[in-house]
Amino acid sequence: MNQKWSTFKPITAPWALSHQCVANEVIADVVTKPETVTLGELFSYIKQETAKVAWFECTDTIDDVLHGSPWYYISCGGCNTKATKGPTSLVCTNKKCAKSEVVGVPQYLTKISVYDKSEQAVFVLLGDAGRELTGKHVSELVARYFELNEDVGADQTVPVQQTLMDTIGQTHKFVVKVSQHNLTGKTQTITVTKVLPAPAPQNAIEDPADERIRKASGSLESHEAKRAKSG
Repeated sequence: MNQKWSTFKPITAPWALSHQCVANEVIADVVTKPETVTLGELFSYIKQETAKVAWFECTDTIDDVLHGSPWYYISCGGCNTKATKGPTSLVCTNKKCAKSEVVGVPQYLTKISVYDKSEQAVFVLLGDAGRELTGKHVSELVARYFELNEDVGADQTVPVQQTLMDTIGQTHKFVVKVSQHNLTGKTQTITVTKVLPAPAPQNAIEDPADERIRKASGSLESHEAKRAKSG
């Protein structure tokens, strides 16, 4: 195995969703600090014959929110598994779920295009990762859409909301999962399990309080230097 990955010991992540194109089942897991990589290094890892399911951290910029597929799905409120429409009500697709009456809860299933200096990729935001990026639950966005569009039927698919579009151009740290589907080539879309706070820009404006302290310190040093010369 490549030296870079030889010390990486993947264990389970905060939560992961097993899916191909549709989210099917939420699996609760635990994670340690993941290896930091570029997108180029991430794809190099996936191509290795010895690669295993693993979690990584990468800093990337969002350049688009994809519109070609649903950006959310309706889950079972009991287990977060995808719910489907039955004859009279929603039905949970998880056979192990004991819920007889399913309450549908919208969950993120949003694909975004991201890039860094090495490569470009498509990420899919699932569950809490979407909320961490936008600061809003899907249910808020969906409810707001129907409030503003009262003439739209309840079965209407809600288009990608402006809250998501506003993330274009933002740079974030993403914790991503290399899944078995990635390793077998079934999908190149990378699953995001967590979005960390955005890194501070290098040219960030100095805090006014810090600026006053810096100027006061400089003034004091200048005054002391003048006293030393005059003495």
